[in-house]
Amino acid sequence: MEKRDTGQIHRRRNSSLWTAPAALLVFLIIWQGIVWLGDYPAFILPSPIETATAFARVLRDGALWRHTLVTLSEVLSGLILGVASATALGYFLAKNKYLERLLAPCIVASQSVPVVAIAPLLIIWFGAGHLSKVLICTLIVFFPMLVNTIVGIRSVDENLHELMRSLRASRWQTFKMLEVPAALPVLLGGLKVSVTLSVIGAVVGEFVGANQGLGFLINQARGLFNTPLVFVAIFTLVFIALALYGLVSLLETRLLRWRG
Repeated sequence: MEKRDTGQIHRRRNSSLWTAPAALLVFLIIWQGIVWLGDYPAFILPSPIETATAFARVLRDGALWRHTLVTLSEVLSGLILGVASATALGYFLAKNKYLERLLAPCIVASQSVPVVAIAPLLIIWFGAGHLSKVLICTLIVFFPMLVNTIVGIRSVDENLHELMRSLRASRWQTFKMLEVPAALPVLLGGLKVSVTLSVIGAVVGEFVGANQGLGFLINQARGLFNTPLVFVAIFTLVFIALALYGLVSLLETRLLRWRG
C-alpha cells in the first residue's frame, strides 16, 4: 500500500513538471499560428522569434537588466513597507474593535480611489524617482494585507485563548505560540496577492512618470512602435510576478509543514 502511494506521488510530481513546459509550448505554437494566418506585421503582433530576437538584443546591451533591477527594487521596497505596516495596523485593529470602527471608514475611503488616480499626485509631491513608485506599491499592497491580517488574527479559536490564559501565558507568548501560527495560512494568502499587486503598482507609477524601469521601457517602445520590445518587457514583468509568487508558495510549504 505504501509503495503504491509513493508511486502515485512520483507520478503526480512528474506530470506537474511537464505541465508548465507543455502549456508554454502550446502557447507558442498558437501564437505563431495566429501570426502566420493573420499575416500581421511586427508592429501589430510580433512572432515568438521576433520577440526572442528583441529579448536577446536588450539582454546583450544591458538595457533589460538595468530596467528590471529598477522595477524589482521598487516592487520589493513597496512590498516590504506595505506588508509590514498593514500587518502591524491589522493586528491592532483585530484586537481593538473600537479602533477598527473608528479607522475603517477612512481606510475604505482611501481604497475607493484608484491608484492610477493617486499616482500622478504622488509623483508631483515626491518626484519621479524611486520613492514615489515605492509609495504607490505600498498603497496597492496595504489594503488586502490589512484585511487578511484582521481575518487571520480573529480566526483564532477563543477556546485556545482561554487555554493560554489558564496557562498564565504572557501576551508575547500568546502572540508567538498561538496567534502567529494560527493566522499564518491567511497571512500567507494575503502575501501571495500582495506580491502580484506590488508589480502592478510599480508599473503604474512608471507609466505615469519615470525615466527608467520596465513600465518606462514599455512606454518608450510603444511610442517607437517597437512591439517586440513591449512583449519582452511584459513577459519580464510576468516572470517577476511568478517568481515572487513561487517564493511565497515555497515559504508557505516550509512554514505550514506542521499542518500536514
